[in-house]
Amino acid sequence: MISKTTDRRGIIEMGVAMILSGTIGFFVVESGQNAYNVVFFRYLFGAVFLAAFCFARGFFKNTGLTRRTAIWVVLGGVSLVFNWVLLFASYKAASISISTAIYHTQPFFLLIIGAFVLREAISGDKILWILLAFIGVLLTINLDLSSFSLGSDYVIGLCAAMGAAILYAIATMITKELKQIRPHLIALIQVSIGIILLWPFASFVMLDDVSTAQWGYLLVLGGIHTCYMYILMYSAFQKLPTTIIAVMSFIYPAVAILVDYFICDISLSIAQFLGIGMILFSSFAVNQNLKSLSLFKNKGG
Repeated sequence: MISKTTDRRGIIEMGVAMILSGTIGFFVVESGQNAYNVVFFRYLFGAVFLAAFCFARGFFKNTGLTRRTAIWVVLGGVSLVFNWVLLFASYKAASISISTAIYHTQPFFLLIIGAFVLREAISGDKILWILLAFIGVLLTINLDLSSFSLGSDYVIGLCAAMGAAILYAIATMITKELKQIRPHLIALIQVSIGIILLWPFASFVMLDDVSTAQWGYLLVLGGIHTCYMYILMYSAFQKLPTTIIAVMSFIYPAVAILVDYFICDISLSIAQFLGIGMILFSSFAVNQNLKSLSLFKNKGG
């Protein structure tokens, strides 16, 4: 039984973690670096902080790692690395709010992957929510078909956000199968993999023009948005029931949209706000397993 004190602390931790998640896009844009550089330095600084935390807590003892689980951790790490690269690239090509909305289709890709890989059945209710989210995506991207171009930065940004959602779903599916390993260690291994993978792609020539403020943004991304945020989330996961975690996860896109609107001065149309709302509600419905079809049947009867 979860105590009220523990439950309250978990809610605070989860709330702070989701608020931090919603501000990631702002720090990415303000860092002035390309997507590879941002993820590289985020992982570099994050690895230092995570290693110090794991060492202090004694997590390097009895890690639970085997050859098989290590391979899955690496595969999950590769997916996670390029998930962030694509998402951060989409922030600049489209916008933080639009990219975040498209990125929030990840629960549906998780369902689809589960259906094809794990042979898990998708209920009629979930199919309905997927269709609703797809309509929301169409409203959110707000494409002008008269000037549509597959090579435009905006379309590339949308595709990057969608690709990021797919990769994140793959990483999530893999991580779900690694329950015997502390999530802090999984995070540390995966960010370390990211450093190795991104080293050849990082543009160190660009660092000559990086200001002190921009270094500060990168340091915050590593220390706060990687190490501290992960610690808060994993701590909250251990204290809260899944339903509360699912509901509170929607703080993240809400904050991202507010940051985009008030700080980045990105204006959205009514149709785009409606589309974002449809995506978020559909994700909520999937997480909460809402039975829309049965509701309609009851009303009809």
